[in-house]
Amino acid sequence: MPSLNLLIQSAVSGVLLGGLYGLIGLGLGLSWGFLGQINLSHFAFVFLSAYLSFEFVNKLGIDPLVCLIILPPIFFFIGIFLHWLIRRFRITPFNSLLLTFGLTVIIESFIQWIWTADFVKLQTSYGDKKASIAGIYLPFAESMAFIIAVLVAVLVHLVMKYTDLGKAVRAISQDPKMATAFGIPQAKISLGIAGLCTALAALGGVCVAMIYTLNPSQMYSWIGVIFAVVMLGGLGNPFGPLIAGVVIGVSEAVTMVFVNPSWAPIVSFSLLIALLLFRPGKL
Repeated sequence: MPSLNLLIQSAVSGVLLGGLYGLIGLGLGLSWGFLGQINLSHFAFVFLSAYLSFEFVNKLGIDPLVCLIILPPIFFFIGIFLHWLIRRFRITPFNSLLLTFGLTVIIESFIQWIWTADFVKLQTSYGDKKASIAGIYLPFAESMAFIIAVLVAVLVHLVMKYTDLGKAVRAISQDPKMATAFGIPQAKISLGIAGLCTALAALGGVCVAMIYTLNPSQMYSWIGVIFAVVMLGGLGNPFGPLIAGVVIGVSEAVTMVFVNPSWAPIVSFSLLIALLLFRPGKL
């Protein structure tokens, strides 16, 4: 049996990892919930941001924390352009799924062309930094990702609940035609939401680069767990993906203590299958 200290350390690591799950899942959930788009390219943008962070740090000497400021605005406009393209050609939700999957493959090929398919690791001064509280270690990068996830979730919640913009977004998601009839600029707000979701992917990508070794094909391994996070947490709910991410992160971390680490992904897929079987209305 593992020691109590090991179990606590694993649970803490799972909580921090769950914050990253929630951060990535938040952008996908907002896109799905408010725009009605299952944007598979969200994962590709996460890894594109991660590789750009690697490039900025290794080639230009930019601090990875500065990448958290530089990359989101760039990806914001990329998201706006992609959503404009989908609206311009009146692509149906199902065809948008095919389009974004194709875009994911294109971005993966682009990453392999520029950075090859070899594993790369972002080396920073933060990599080995960690705080210790009562013998429990808190790695800097993972803790930073969790803090960013919480701050973003709180900010999105406040905007959606207490501002006129948030009310307009909720009105558009519930009845787009009626919202437009009342003078709400649906097109502009939808573009802004799409840009925000892609900017959140950029934030998640920087955090992924700081924590993990990168490989282009790894983006597909994130699809199952993030979809489980989004479905468990609910569409358009800022805190839902964060809470679901923590639950899945802790479950995976504790699973790795008792059995082989390769069994950890089974946790998220099992939760996803259980949701599909017993709570189909959640979708």
